[in-house]
Amino acid sequence: MRILIADDHPVVRAGLKEILAAEHDMEVAGEATDGDTLLGLASQCEWDVAIVDYSMPGCSGTDLVKALRQRYPDRPVLVLSMLPEDVHAGQVFKAGGAGYINKESATEELTGALRKVVGGGKYVSAAFAEKLASGLATGRDTPAHDMLSDREYRVMWLLASGKHINEIAEEIFLSPSTISTYRARILKKLGLANNAELVRYAVSHRLI
Repeated sequence: MRILIADDHPVVRAGLKEILAAEHDMEVAGEATDGDTLLGLASQCEWDVAIVDYSMPGCSGTDLVKALRQRYPDRPVLVLSMLPEDVHAGQVFKAGGAGYINKESATEELTGALRKVVGGGKYVSAAFAEKLASGLATGRDTPAHDMLSDREYRVMWLLASGKHINEIAEEIFLSPSTISTYRARILKKLGLANNAELVRYAVSHRLI
């Protein structure tokens, strides 16, 4: 199993390589420090599955998952993140991701998750699967942010994380006016008036 790794923290990449080195049937095909580098690397080497951090410089999150899936539809993408699984995993799966693992659980779950997604399955933790089943059984209401498109969700998350419009425009390669349009659309969908309310919303729903 040839694996691509993308994370902007050297310590995390080293830890992942150490976990994978203990498996006789797994090897690291390449590693990247950001999403843009990963997209270039993916076209230059042979690989079977990618492990990507949810939040990196440049293309990241659901945008990166979607880009990889569009270019390599037969190769699964596994997302690794410190962000809560029950908050962000849904967006990852909507973008075409094959699995979501919290970094704190990577030591115990990573190799099993890789084998599952390479075999054609989807991976979520047992705790998240139980929460999904519980939500379906109780008919729990869907939060407003689940109505956002992948790009809207990304812009919302960056705004709530304290990024300015110009910074977001540069990071995701769109014009500031386009980001402003996305911001207005996001606030309307969430029923919010300004960035301060957006931050409060994101904090209350554990999005940041």
